[in-house]
Amino acid sequence: MRVLLLYPLFPKSFWSFDKALELIGRKVSLPPLSLITVAAILPQTWEFRLVDRNVAFESEADWYWADLVIISGMIVQKDDLLYLIQEAKRRRKQVAVGGPYVTSVPKPAQQAGADFLVLDEGEITLPLLVEALERGETSGVFRANGEKPDVTTTPIPRFDLLNLEAYSDMSVQFSRGCPYQCEFCDIIVLYGRKPRTKTPTQLLAELQALDDLGWRRSVFIVDDNFIGNKRNAKLMLRELIPWMAERGYPFTFSTEASVDLAQDRELLDLMIAANFSAVFLGIETPDTDSLSLTQKFQNTRNSLIESVQTINQVGLRVMAGFIIGFDGEKPGAGDRIIDFVEATAIPQALFSMLQALPNTALSQRLQKEERLLETENEANIHQTTLINFIPTRPLEEIAREYIRCFWDLYEPDRYLARVYRHFLHMEFKQHKKKFKLPELTDLRALFIICWRQGLKRNTRWQFWWQLFSIIRHNRGVFKQYLTNCALLEHFIDYRQIVRYEIEIQLANHLLIASKKTEVLPNRAISC
Repeated sequence: MRVLLLYPLFPKSFWSFDKALELIGRKVSLPPLSLITVAAILPQTWEFRLVDRNVAFESEADWYWADLVIISGMIVQKDDLLYLIQEAKRRRKQVAVGGPYVTSVPKPAQQAGADFLVLDEGEITLPLLVEALERGETSGVFRANGEKPDVTTTPIPRFDLLNLEAYSDMSVQFSRGCPYQCEFCDIIVLYGRKPRTKTPTQLLAELQALDDLGWRRSVFIVDDNFIGNKRNAKLMLRELIPWMAERGYPFTFSTEASVDLAQDRELLDLMIAANFSAVFLGIETPDTDSLSLTQKFQNTRNSLIESVQTINQVGLRVMAGFIIGFDGEKPGAGDRIIDFVEATAIPQALFSMLQALPNTALSQRLQKEERLLETENEANIHQTTLINFIPTRPLEEIAREYIRCFWDLYEPDRYLARVYRHFLHMEFKQHKKKFKLPELTDLRALFIICWRQGLKRNTRWQFWWQLFSIIRHNRGVFKQYLTNCALLEHFIDYRQIVRYEIEIQLANHLLIASKKTEVLPNRAISC
């Protein structure tokens, strides 16, 4: 069996870092971990070709070669995913589709012509696909029916299928699931509230596979909450620390975690010792009432500002997610988020409007309240998407506030000032790494950053003053500091995309609303 694995296009997003990646000659931030895991689960007597369309497009020779096409993607990839199904069927290929989007919303993939829907987690449903193919079946829908797989049996992903030179980071997964019950989150719907972890030996084997392939850059542990099972996370870190030391610290790690990480100093110290450099936190909002309403109680038990500062000061760069549009939210929510971001000096603050994702507690509640909108575009977590339900304050007010705050957060001088403050007092722990000459692409990137931010733009005096201050007061973080300065190149471009896209959608929304008012003038007046 010859299998063509296709990974759909992502739209430009907060995380795509397009302009920054151009500086170092990389195409994409992260690889399709889902598909290389699928390739590892399927029979190894089969032949595989992987095409990540974010790196390069498939050829007609690829289509001709394939006996079976497998496509996987997330909600934000849905347009290209559905296009690929249609293209496969146009070429009379059998198509199997899976991943978070199709698991949540299977109907569009069926309508596009998919032969097999491989839903839920692949460790359970991929063997069902194999059995169906061996029986000669030409269609089917495979579900786990509530069963969650034991991830300690998950094989090492097929990293060898990747073009490693195309990516700035690699991905591995340690756990699935999250113990919390945030109303808007679909992770607990897809993977459950009982975190399941791989064994330390298992994760080290995956890292060894990357090491054997010569990977020497960052590794992102893609868990939705790395510390969902703190006990197992600590056990893994205690084995990872000596493994990293023996090999001269070939990788730096980053991950996602709940903010209660700040209350576990032992866990923080273990992460630093294992060479973790960054963590993404779901802050969402500094408004306690909104956090309670959306059942994110873990963010209400301790000072959020102090928690971020604690994590930052031990040596971890903090990235954070923020949301505007919660029920009962008071005007100025965006300004309060900006105040929080400035108070904590978080460089990268992901800011988006609330979305009711399929099958979440939020979407179910809004459906009962008849507030969920029937829109052309299904809900997603993209930053250029309007709220997909009727909010408790005017949509125009929320959208205008969102545009202005996103723009202000990534004003060049404001962003660079946050980067400087974030790294100035960050504790730096020196690991004995193997000596490595800087790559030519890194030197080229350094030159371009210094030219654009230190000479061309009006940030020139600020750039040089902050740069020399970092060298003088905390030179150990110099590389990280400069890398985060480079990300400004992406945000300058992306904030314009956000403003443009949201303004178009808002204008369309207001036009439709005005036409409804014209059709029903008496009702509009009475309201």
